[in-house]
Amino acid sequence: MARLPPLAAVRVFESAARHQNFTQAAAELGMTQAAVSYQIRLLEERLGTSLFARIKGRVSLTEAGRRIAPLVANAFETLEDAFSGLVAEDQALLSLSAAQTLATCWLAPRLGRFQVRHPSLAVRLSTDNRLVDFSTGEFHAAIRVGRGDWPGLKCHFLFRMYFSPICTPDFVRAHELTRPEQLLDIPRLSPRDDWWVDWLADLGLEAPPAAKDPGLVLDNQVMEANAAFAGAGIAMMTPLFWRDELGSGRLVQPFDHVHVTSRSHWLVYPEGRRNQPKIAAFRDWLLAEVEMEKGREPDEVFQLP
Repeated sequence: MARLPPLAAVRVFESAARHQNFTQAAAELGMTQAAVSYQIRLLEERLGTSLFARIKGRVSLTEAGRRIAPLVANAFETLEDAFSGLVAEDQALLSLSAAQTLATCWLAPRLGRFQVRHPSLAVRLSTDNRLVDFSTGEFHAAIRVGRGDWPGLKCHFLFRMYFSPICTPDFVRAHELTRPEQLLDIPRLSPRDDWWVDWLADLGLEAPPAAKDPGLVLDNQVMEANAAFAGAGIAMMTPLFWRDELGSGRLVQPFDHVHVTSRSHWLVYPEGRRNQPKIAAFRDWLLAEVEMEKGREPDEVFQLP
């Protein structure tokens, strides 16, 4: 394929051909008239033919100029349509990533309220426990777990991770569960999880060695809840994510004690996106949703570590 002439020079030609005037082209492009003349000469030298006839300070298109002017104009219109369509598509879509449990149990049920406020904005929510790479452009914002110290990202604290044993009422009755130490001798889901170690340690209890407590190991709280519903055991879960099930009595929290960790949920997005309307809209809405949770869970959950 033949090498194309410099795009800057072609852009200047398109404007000058449309106006039939270098001064007006310069004003449109924010250039000096001398710079316009230079770019036209550069293009003519590259093509080996004159595009404008210069007579007594006025310019007019030559035959060659008249032949390519509409083609160049159409090409720029095609480019403008392509980029404007891309920008419009990006502005109309908010792509989010969050860990599966938070996304499924807390965020997704609330997104309908956000959609009502912003009906022209499509929301795509993906679940992934890994840290998403914003440089790919696939996601606009994410909810991450950590300490809010990710370089290049704007981070907004939401709430800390916390947990307590949760199971069905039938499980409590079947095992006559009244004391925390009984947890050492009944089926626990994902028993080797550090959450069990930490919660039991708060109460002066030591989790059994892994070799003596193989148990059923599950990947996330959604799986653990389903196993708990089936009576497979008691799971270490976040009460905030299961408030409806706890409120209806389908699940119960046998003990009041919760373990609050130093790790937290954060809304994050690239610093360069902080002023985008869709990011600002989602940020303000999400922080308001978190604010409404205060008073319903332990105060420590909403305090920075």
